Amino acid sequence: MPDVLVPILTAVIPVVIIGIICAGVLVVASKLMAVKEDERFPAVRECLPGANCGACGFAGCDGYAKALCDDPETPTNLCIPGADGVSRQLSEVLGVEFADVIETVAVVHCSGDCEHTRDKVRYSGIESCAAANIMFGGKGSCTYGCLGYGDCTAACPQEAIRIVNGVARVNPSDCVGCGVCTKTCPNKLISLIPDTKRVVVTCSNRDKGALTRKVCSNGCIGCRKCEKVCPLGAIKVTNNVAVIDYDKCTECPDLGVCARSCTTGCIRVANLKSGSLPSQR
Repeated sequence: MPDVLVPILTAVIPVVIIGIICAGVLVVASKLMAVKEDERFPAVRECLPGANCGACGFAGCDGYAKALCDDPETPTNLCIPGADGVSRQLSEVLGVEFADVIETVAVVHCSGDCEHTRDKVRYSGIESCAAANIMFGGKGSCTYGCLGYGDCTAACPQEAIRIVNGVARVNPSDCVGCGVCTKTCPNKLISLIPDTKRVVVTCSNRDKGALTRKVCSNGCIGCRKCEKVCPLGAIKVTNNVAVIDYDKCTECPDLGVCARSCTTGCIRVANLKSGSLPSQR
């Protein structure tokens, strides 16, 4: 062996030996410390739609699938976009009883369109609700209302929202209740409502009635007439705006009495299950 190779081999051989030893240690460690995955996980994950919307309360579809496999108490009906079809598949894979999904629809709590409100300033900036909201609460006279630049429209994975006459409007037939829009709206005007409910409040203005009247003719003025006529005690005026408790708003003996009594027409009757929007008065 040439003398020149001796120092090279003296350096290389120990490194190779150390590499082999480390590889063996890693192999053993991977076997001993491996986290066993539930064999059902791939099948459960396959049932979920992959929207990763978080409507189930977990960190995406993977998080929900893991919870279903790890905790037998996790309900199978939490995937709102997947509706009953996904719940049924999950119940079959996991061998549990089928649970009905309560489908929800996004509703915009604002009716301050171009005909019923006005602009207070001319806005020349980024065409974004989030950006406009930073500048004096947007261009509209009602700082609680829809900013109208369509951040919710851009975020909706189902293309179920569009801007109509300056206000976001949801098409219930296309909405899957994923809740992405509710997180996107800077004024928090959008909420998810069970599609079985028939009455909605289309205002979020929390100013006193006199101030609300000045900025929007469709706004709630807190007159409490709806409170007085509701036979179920499901409507209360909170922070100067009517709020419906949907746990109480069930099987109303006089459907729409609250809407008919509303002075400004901000309480409206809808049929979200069949896809009809809240009707204008």
